[in-house]
Amino acid sequence: MDKLIKRQFWLKKISKAWEHRSIIWLSGVRRTGKTSLAKTLDPVEYFDCELPKTRRTMDDPEEFLASLKGKRIILDEIHRLRAPAELLKIAADHHPDIKVLATGSSTLSASRKFKDTLTGRKTVIRLTPFCSTDLADFKNTDLKHRLFRGGLPPFFLSKELPEPDFQEWMDDYWAKDIQELFRLERRYSFQRFLELLLARSGGIFEATKFAPDCDASRTTLANYLRILDDTFVAHVIRPFSSHKPTEIVSAPKVYGFDTGFVCYYKGWHELRTDDMGILWEHFVLNEMHAGLETRDIHYWRDKRGHEIDFVFQKKGGLPIAIECKWRANGFDPGNLKAFRRAYPKGDNYVVAHDIDRPFARTFEGVSATFLSLSELIIKLL
Repeated sequence: MDKLIKRQFWLKKISKAWEHRSIIWLSGVRRTGKTSLAKTLDPVEYFDCELPKTRRTMDDPEEFLASLKGKRIILDEIHRLRAPAELLKIAADHHPDIKVLATGSSTLSASRKFKDTLTGRKTVIRLTPFCSTDLADFKNTDLKHRLFRGGLPPFFLSKELPEPDFQEWMDDYWAKDIQELFRLERRYSFQRFLELLLARSGGIFEATKFAPDCDASRTTLANYLRILDDTFVAHVIRPFSSHKPTEIVSAPKVYGFDTGFVCYYKGWHELRTDDMGILWEHFVLNEMHAGLETRDIHYWRDKRGHEIDFVFQKKGGLPIAIECKWRANGFDPGNLKAFRRAYPKGDNYVVAHDIDRPFARTFEGVSATFLSLSELIIKLL
């Protein structure tokens, strides 16, 4: 096996999860590096379920598992098996001494049958595009490179921008993910919708603006958006609201899964200073997904146009306001003051890439802490 980079953040997450359950489902969009990550676990026995010979050894799950007593095993591309959930259920119930890491298409984790069969038996870890610790592991902490190329390893590591690979990724996603689970028929409409979402990523979603270009109804587009959200290719961020008459309560914001794809479909060939803010916002969201293990993140907007980038609220806790700024000196407190007039209690954070040490500022009675992205995640945990 070629020497592979160890992504320490994710390896620690896997080891911690195995302390509580014997089955881990490693999900994530295509080409995030699930197989490479799994192969860096040591010691481990690896099974490639795409190979017919490997699948034949699992025709009798009980016999297969009995031969692996006490081992740590990888079942890569497990969705290729005839009955993957059955094998994992037997492993969880009858062979808890075997530690299993199963990887596969992100669409399988969206399957209700798969979820229901393994309820209470598995831990789900969703591998995101490169987060901050991944950049350190790969010894390339150039954040602008990460934002422009994105966080999928082949795109990030390529010496030149691999433009044909973006369409290849789209084609594989349609053929190997969408068709296998969702059986959609209108490829052009679906792919065009995804391309437009990426080009307009980070904005408030209005189906009527997409319908003409996609030649699809609002109902069809709503179904497409649900599928993209279920498979982690789009992140649908719902408004935070207590249904005050002054608030936006229904229109979501939609973010593309990877900044490299966002840049490509926006037609950006290089990054300008004005582009950094929205890409930084995407990166902050990616970091929260990786660090917090939740997608329960919201935004806030009132009908006068005041907006908070992200609102995070722990169960039973107060709403935390998070503003993302590429540079700390670009912060305008107007939106934060408007939010705190509606929700007076809760922490306020301004996260910027150029902050080394946290500091506090008060704006007409509203206090905000300015901090780095790593410090933000620590505060939110």
